[in-house]
Amino acid sequence: MFKFLFDRDTWQEVYDSFSKNKLRSILTMVGVWWGILLLIGLLGSARGLENSFNRLFGSFATNSVFVWGQSTSKPFKGFQEGRRVRLSLTDAKKIEENVEGIEFVLPRSQNQASVVRGFLSGSFQMAGDYPLLDELQKKKLIRGRFINQNDIDDNKKVAVLSEDVYKQLFEKDENPIGEYIQVNKINFKVIGMFESGNVNMGPSTDIHIPFTTFQQIYNRGDRIGWMMITGKPEYNIKQIEEDAKLLLKNLNKIHPKDQRAFGSFNLGKEFSKVTGFLTGMQFLTWFVGIATLIAGVFAIGNILLITVKERTKEIGVRRALGATPYEIKRQIVVEAVFLTLVAGVLGIISGGWILIALDAAFGQGADAAIVNASVSIGVVFIALLILVVLGTLIGLIPAFKATSIKPIEALREE
Repeated sequence: MFKFLFDRDTWQEVYDSFSKNKLRSILTMVGVWWGILLLIGLLGSARGLENSFNRLFGSFATNSVFVWGQSTSKPFKGFQEGRRVRLSLTDAKKIEENVEGIEFVLPRSQNQASVVRGFLSGSFQMAGDYPLLDELQKKKLIRGRFINQNDIDDNKKVAVLSEDVYKQLFEKDENPIGEYIQVNKINFKVIGMFESGNVNMGPSTDIHIPFTTFQQIYNRGDRIGWMMITGKPEYNIKQIEEDAKLLLKNLNKIHPKDQRAFGSFNLGKEFSKVTGFLTGMQFLTWFVGIATLIAGVFAIGNILLITVKERTKEIGVRRALGATPYEIKRQIVVEAVFLTLVAGVLGIISGGWILIALDAAFGQGADAAIVNASVSIGVVFIALLILVVLGTLIGLIPAFKATSIKPIEALREE
């Protein structure tokens, strides 16, 4: 078989067959070319969207839920409806100890702050946070560092600023690290600056200070603003959310069926929706691409049937001169596979250029919609393998048609 593929006469015959019907051969290849182009283009675009999503949320603990207190909608145990619900550090500790599947519970507090530096001032959102926040929602630090445990233990008056705060309070190219700002007339030392473009889950935050310092400044005591609950990867974050809310209702004497007492945002559930969409998009891409490929390959099979009909006399002569049915079939299958492979390779090259163009147009910048739109070498090999298999199978139809004609009848064909 391999010797046959390297035989010059084999490829001369393939060339002669296609050169007699150039336009028809090109038109039949268009279907396969378009199918593989569609497959590569859509798969690469889907990968680009996935890369963009991963870059956006890759530093987040996505198996998380945010919970905050609101007001009750049902009277319970002597309390009237409309009672304001306030979360506490005790609540956070109880949840971490008693709800199955929890990895971290991060309490947070936030308030509006008036910030002054020299003659410059502004009003910003300031949050009291633990060092754990930088692990669960990674900050892209431009300068300095984030809050550490020593800052928490010693109630240090240090602050980490967003880039927007820096631009409003500092001169261009000025180093903010070690400088002081006044927050509600209290001096804070700047220890870090982070990129403002970061995605922030929960209320947006311009300034981070140690949680203990925040609680002390605003006299919050045990009360917190909200908590971020992160589940272990193998646990269902939706179930963790329900268990945590039920425990909070018991701790705060709230009716078990009160749906308004606690607000929440389940990041894990929303993340699953997006990943499910991306998976579905990839499946649809494979389905559409392969369906288009099959349609294109069938077109090649139909054209080869017509070609076999036109070459009936030629096939009869070859059979009379001693060509075996196997040799006739082999030649026609080679022609079919050659057509599909040439069209497929052109489709892969075209698809690659389209992905390069997409990356150049939409893949630049921190907020790029499509990042590194590409397909793996494995996908390309799978696509080529599909083409070879389909080309071989579809080539067998005209091949059997060609060998079903008796030599004497073929020689009489006009």
